[in-house]
Amino acid sequence: MADQKLPLSFYRETDVVALSRRLVGKVLCTQTGDRPVTSGLITETEAYSGCNDRASHAYGGRRTQRTKTMYEAGGIAYVYLCYGIHHLFNVVTNIQNKADAVLIRAIQPLEGKDVMLQRRNRQKVAPSLTAGPGRLSQALNISTGIDGVNLTGDTIWIEDRGLILSDHEIESTTRIGVDYAGSDAQLPWRYYLRESRWISEK
Repeated sequence: MADQKLPLSFYRETDVVALSRRLVGKVLCTQTGDRPVTSGLITETEAYSGCNDRASHAYGGRRTQRTKTMYEAGGIAYVYLCYGIHHLFNVVTNIQNKADAVLIRAIQPLEGKDVMLQRRNRQKVAPSLTAGPGRLSQALNISTGIDGVNLTGDTIWIEDRGLILSDHEIESTTRIGVDYAGSDAQLPWRYYLRESRWISEK
């Protein structure tokens, strides 16, 4: 619903790590073509701190055709192709030219489960449906075609449905698959719902 959509001011938070934690428990929604809304509770995120983070695509101020979206002001989608197969969805945060982003790693399906099953060619709703960044993108029909799309529009958006989580309910650990990042690989910038089954595999 429109009154539940996170406003642009939410995404302009200057602390990408704090925002990454705040996104756990929010609801990611998409509506593409003539299909109904598909959505899921965000259960896992990872923070990437722009030019100073060796795990970030923008480390060292790197600007390419792929990363230019990261340098826009917060509140848009950054979607890139991983291994030439998986479309990974990130939330661009902070102000322009900071290149901060939060990778959404997993969701728990809410609306549109039948549509998600069709898109993923699955028979039952289980963590393998949307627990993993590539899986959730396929289930929600997120692709590089929406890279740069405003997150307050009607294609892809995030809602606050009033779920309040305590510190005990959210776990923080190191990020997945960033061993190349030296000491930055040890930063505890991955957040997930402690008791959730809907968490990606390492």
